[in-house]
Amino acid sequence: MGDFAWISLASAVLLVFIQCAAARWSWQASRWAVADVVWGPGLAAVALLGLLTGHGGIARRLVLALIICAWGARLGFHVWRRLRGHDEDDPRYVRMADGRSTARMMLSVFGIQGVTQWIVSLPLQVVAVSTDPHGFAWPITVLGALLAAGGLVVEALADRQLEQYKQLDPRPRIMDRGLWGWSRHPNYFGDACVWIGVYVIACSTWPGPLTFASPVLMTGLLVWGSGARLTERAMDGRPGVAEYRARTSMFVPWPPRTR
Repeated sequence: MGDFAWISLASAVLLVFIQCAAARWSWQASRWAVADVVWGPGLAAVALLGLLTGHGGIARRLVLALIICAWGARLGFHVWRRLRGHDEDDPRYVRMADGRSTARMMLSVFGIQGVTQWIVSLPLQVVAVSTDPHGFAWPITVLGALLAAGGLVVEALADRQLEQYKQLDPRPRIMDRGLWGWSRHPNYFGDACVWIGVYVIACSTWPGPLTFASPVLMTGLLVWGSGARLTERAMDGRPGVAEYRARTSMFVPWPPRTR
């Protein structure tokens, strides 16, 4: 228990440092959306911390570090490139900042994000200080690794397909090609799979199963928080959206419905 307390405290301190640095960057750039850039890299930093300072089984620590660092680096670069291509801040943050002081906004954005990262990273923290599984538990680790790696591929492919769609001229009214023909939010689905897979890896030894708050929180955010539902509301009223919704699964990829 003492080992977990140490890695948990170290992870919290690391995330506080990252969020303070992000808040300063945000202040200098006058862009609240900087928070989105550091979301993935912050979690990758916790995975690296576990790899370099934890003394649990090396196999799972290494697997998680590789997957989460790849996930975090790709996501951070993807969001940074999108941010760099726009002069205005993300409308979500603009609405959020309306009527709030800078100090309150800093706490709401970077403070809450740091706490969320700490909760989501609980499986990483547990794996950092727990032994690798034995015998029949190894397939659980393999299953989790395949699920997380598959989610990373789905998320990256979905983002790439969306980028290609935005470059089309003329551009169709609705993006319903590739993965987007099977799910209205395949990138968020892939993201959820990454963290469900991370949790499954942690579950291969005790007390990994106790970190269920991580996939529950992450999936909740992706579906009902700042992810799919928010995007759905932004799409309301656009031509062709009603028909797209009628035939396409909202989250989990599924063959499109036909009449």
